[in-house]
Amino acid sequence: MARIPESFINDLINRLDIVEVIDARVPLKKVGREYHACCPFHNEKTPSFTVSPQKQFYHCFGCGAHGTAIGFVMAYDRLEFPDAVRSLAESLGLEVPVEGGGEEKRDTGLYDVMEAAAGHFRQQLKGNERAIAYLRNRGLTGEIAAEFGLGYAPDSWDGLTKSLRSRGFRKEQLIATGMAIPGQRGEPYDRFRDRIMFPIRDRRGRVIAFGGRVIDKGEPKYLNSPETPLFHKGRELYGLWEAKQALRELPRLMVVEGYMDVVALAQAGIRYAVATLGTATTPEHLDRIFRTTREVVFCFDGDKAGRRAAWRALENALGAVRDGRQIRFLFLPEGEDPDSLVRKDGKAALEARIETALPLSEFLLESLARQADLDTIEGRARLVDLARPLIERIPDAVYREMLRERLSAMTRMNATRLGELLGEEAPSPAPRRQAMLAMTPIRRAILLLMHQPALAAEADGELESLRKLDIPGAELLVRLVEFLRGRPEISMAGLLEHWRETPEGAALHKLAGMQLETPEDGMRAEFRHVLHHQLLASLQERHRAERLRALQGKRPSELTESEKAELRELLSAPRTPQ
Repeated sequence: MARIPESFINDLINRLDIVEVIDARVPLKKVGREYHACCPFHNEKTPSFTVSPQKQFYHCFGCGAHGTAIGFVMAYDRLEFPDAVRSLAESLGLEVPVEGGGEEKRDTGLYDVMEAAAGHFRQQLKGNERAIAYLRNRGLTGEIAAEFGLGYAPDSWDGLTKSLRSRGFRKEQLIATGMAIPGQRGEPYDRFRDRIMFPIRDRRGRVIAFGGRVIDKGEPKYLNSPETPLFHKGRELYGLWEAKQALRELPRLMVVEGYMDVVALAQAGIRYAVATLGTATTPEHLDRIFRTTREVVFCFDGDKAGRRAAWRALENALGAVRDGRQIRFLFLPEGEDPDSLVRKDGKAALEARIETALPLSEFLLESLARQADLDTIEGRARLVDLARPLIERIPDAVYREMLRERLSAMTRMNATRLGELLGEEAPSPAPRRQAMLAMTPIRRAILLLMHQPALAAEADGELESLRKLDIPGAELLVRLVEFLRGRPEISMAGLLEHWRETPEGAALHKLAGMQLETPEDGMRAEFRHVLHHQLLASLQERHRAERLRALQGKRPSELTESEKAELRELLSAPRTPQ
């Protein structure tokens, strides 16, 4: 069974910044040494969600949610552990290794198939005057075609299949990547024929799929790769990798409808255009967008079909509304697309249009207002009914409040009463912080080790004594010391990930949420004090008490002279505080 190595998990945790990971999804505000926000896992008005950059750990004092960057992505993005690791690794440009075989190793050969196919299509373009003439007529230069890796699939049933098979690729690999379709006699044939080919790249620049556009008339105008182990159209955006290569910082991303629009805009110097891949914009698309930039502009035709497509994008975007993000909509003149418009009017004119794009709030309310007569009570009531389910889907409380005020003005209703009708809650007092665990010596020792794993060396020679401690948590302390002896550089987050979904991990997660006020340079001295003057001293006190009971259980006549001296010493010795 495939398994992600623990060493990779530790390296990933050390490279990640939990503040950046969470802030890309839930905007954070710095308060002292920590970052705060309203918890994304339960409804609240007053922030009780904290993120500690020192611990690389998040904790909500309202609902108790807590964990590492990996745990947050699992909970927030609703991903299984391997998928969360892959998502975070891809954000850093890392490839996830596996032990014992598995999907990633099988996929390696599929990436090779896609790179070979891209090379084949580029080579075929060089020798096809008809395909080259088509691109030139669309205003594209050889430089931009090369940058996007454009190619040509000849009008042949098996040109690509023969080429790839001659290079040692198996027909099962060609079918698995979607480059070939199984034939009736068992021999595959090419999926793409007589089309301009647009390679689709993932976050690391690897070719994972293709879009093919007909040169002359034909249906469908665009043909995309099917879903494969490498390609999920609801997650990928055409041109995003190229945009990131062209611009160090993206001011925005503009979502257009066609591959040719993306390339034509790049040709004109607008390097922040991307396209969805034959599907409406999904929440996964928006997550990728807002991990890249703070503004997205959806660009659509101004006709009815364009408006319908824009409305679908708006519905999917409601859940992504957050403080600091901008979502806007640009509608082009009828009969125009970004490609034609930028060639006709130029970059400056199109960017001037982009600056006037409608904010999501205006597009939402204007679209709904067209369905209601605001001069009548009935029409205004209908507008409230239409708006209610959409406003409820917006997670940002401030944005909801401002949208409610705008709706209040349109419907001539009292804002407070409208809020009640829309289900808005009155501001609640700050959530009661969950009762913290008592800071016993054993818990303090464990928490100090979690903050500074190298302190395990201080207890290395005391393991046998620690094993004799008969107090709750002693066994966990011993296991922690044994684990950390060979891993002094591991972080607290890496430690928590090692014991994920174990009883020990559950206990460590609870302790990670506790506050430790000890300054970093004082942790070693405090650990020594707790270890020797509290934990091991309590062991000595237990032995003293046991020996005292044994001696006092004898009759005086039965005690030897040495036992009498020992008894006097035990009775006069001060007791160690528990």
